[in-house]
Amino acid sequence: METSLYISECHAELQDSVAALGGDRSSGQLAGMAELIIQSMTGPWRSFHTPEHIFEVGDGGSPVEVIAALFHDLVYVQVDSGIHVNLARYVAPYVREGAKGLVIDPMKSGADQDLDLVMDLFGFQRGQELSPFAGQNEFLSALLAVKLLNGILPLSALAQVAACIEATIPFRADLPDGRSCSDVLLQRLTQASRDHGLALTDAQCRETVVMGVKVANRDVGNFASEHPSDFLNNTWNLIPETNHELLNADTYTVKGYRVSLQKMEGFLGFLQPGVVFRQFDQEPAPEEHAQRLQLAQRNLEVARLYLRMKLVAIALLEAMSWRLGQEVSLASIMGKLPGTADMPFQLENQLPVVTQPYIGQNECEITVMHLLEDGRSGESSHDSKHSPVASYLVRSIGVPQALTLLERARLFFANQLSADDFLASLDKPVMQGLQHAVIHVLDQRVQALRNL
Repeated sequence: METSLYISECHAELQDSVAALGGDRSSGQLAGMAELIIQSMTGPWRSFHTPEHIFEVGDGGSPVEVIAALFHDLVYVQVDSGIHVNLARYVAPYVREGAKGLVIDPMKSGADQDLDLVMDLFGFQRGQELSPFAGQNEFLSALLAVKLLNGILPLSALAQVAACIEATIPFRADLPDGRSCSDVLLQRLTQASRDHGLALTDAQCRETVVMGVKVANRDVGNFASEHPSDFLNNTWNLIPETNHELLNADTYTVKGYRVSLQKMEGFLGFLQPGVVFRQFDQEPAPEEHAQRLQLAQRNLEVARLYLRMKLVAIALLEAMSWRLGQEVSLASIMGKLPGTADMPFQLENQLPVVTQPYIGQNECEITVMHLLEDGRSGESSHDSKHSPVASYLVRSIGVPQALTLLERARLFFANQLSADDFLASLDKPVMQGLQHAVIHVLDQRVQALRNL
């Protein structure tokens, strides 16, 4: 969709939601606000946290939920490599650069009700160092929402919007005393209503937290995808947001690709469904919540095994590439990647046929082998859909042996095992098949130069 259409849709959603909350839908500020939101969501590094995402998160929600969805990813420091220039002037008065990152300015003189309200809802305070993994982006996005909508919506509605954005801080376990992040948010909102004269009843505070749970669950809804391939598609859109070099398929290196996979595998490796999806006051219904947890567990298991098989495969290519140098582009070895020029010679066409392929021993293995062989369902601008080297490896040696090889790959990544010693870990005939395929691609490149 063109940017102008995104802006029109965002403007319409703002108008309808503001009107439903008692605000002025004709306010001229809303058009500029919509443009600001979409411009910020279409930065060069955005591939998952995009306009489509914020519309999906708000889809079917209440007016408070829709507005929270539109603003919740407005600031994403680690994706945008900072704060979007159009947003900086709104944020600059309230934060400063500290030794390790952004800090809520402790020196600001005088009271600022908007800032104090958002800090109270997030449990933050002046002088606090903000963490990208503990609410930094959500806090700044909520502060922007409150500042931009000040005068258009009453403070009570702004508090509800900010509370719903706080709810989107992901992957939080219960506290040692058993309280969930939703329980804590309810306590903060109830206290903030008293301290800031919001006049929200206890019932309204509880309903706000319920709305926040709905927004939060839609925000991570892809974890409950019916098909693991759809979950992996979203995962693959996330990877280049914090691995910017992958956006140029011509030049990113074997090592750079491996590091990006390694980070995602490390993140998903310990993630549990219980910290992905929320439930509060019977929202969602127990049956729906249980189904989401079950699907998330299945998708995480598939994604972990898929990433681990790809990690072993890329480790072999990386170890081989060390004979050429440590900054070799993946495209130079594979022959062709999305976005690169067409090459008549591709590595996957040179891999030997496995005459007695390994057969998956359970549903997870079967699903992963299918994904490696036939590919994810969605296209990717930075990577091929299928994984020919990983597929060749798994069909040749099987999943258990590949997982054993992964442990040695981790030693190689940590420089605790040499490239040659790691390559010697693979069965010799399998290694020779991969070696000959790589040599053929490189020979064809040499021949192409000779034919100039």
